[in-house]
Amino acid sequence: MSTLRARWARDETVHACWLTLPDPLAAEILACQGWPALVVDLQHGALDDAIALNVLQALHGTGCAPLVRLPWPEPAAAMRALDRGAEVVIAPMVAGVEQAARFVAACLYPPQGERSWGPVRAGLESAPTYAAEANQRVVPIVQVETVGALADLDAMLALPGLGGVFVGPNDLGWALGFGPGSDREEPELVAIIEDIARRARAAGRLAGIHCGTATHARRMAAVGYRLITIGSDASLLAQGGRSLLASL
Repeated sequence: MSTLRARWARDETVHACWLTLPDPLAAEILACQGWPALVVDLQHGALDDAIALNVLQALHGTGCAPLVRLPWPEPAAAMRALDRGAEVVIAPMVAGVEQAARFVAACLYPPQGERSWGPVRAGLESAPTYAAEANQRVVPIVQVETVGALADLDAMLALPGLGGVFVGPNDLGWALGFGPGSDREEPELVAIIEDIARRARAAGRLAGIHCGTATHARRMAAVGYRLITIGSDASLLAQGGRSLLASL
């Protein structure tokens, strides 16, 4: 069982920071500050596949779990992220249960899925046992941020092998006519976000969400979210630089 799976099995909340800069050293610096998990953001970050591999290598041995958000819910991208050593793979902009099923299948080896064999880096340390353990270690997560994903939520939660769902509040807000925003306060949208957590937990799946502030992160943890992303390497650099300059 992976470190993250073990923590979630104990119903612990895991906080993660986004990695958007194409710099393995920046990722290593953050990891050494004690973050339990960091998310390589291939969707909105300024990283490509080669740099993502370097970032995952930089995280090795730090005790920080590596997650990867794909640029799109495309099977080949999921397989590449897993082969490079990601423990958790997040698929953004999932349109509904059919796309979610294809993504989950790409994350699991047969007979549970259709992942192709070739763990070039993932199997380095556990080569003799990786094939037997991979399907229990990998955590496929689909983002709920489209009208279709929200409508198919229960069907997606019932997919064998799915690790959980992750709410993208900005795009979900766009999709439902509220516009973007991280820490939602609209009553209707708040009710939907809290309901997603309840339904995920009832189905025995992980619920995750992005938050803009620590205050909102604590609020989301209280309603059942157990993977909470907040901040990024770029935003922390900007905030620290701005704060220091202001103090001068």
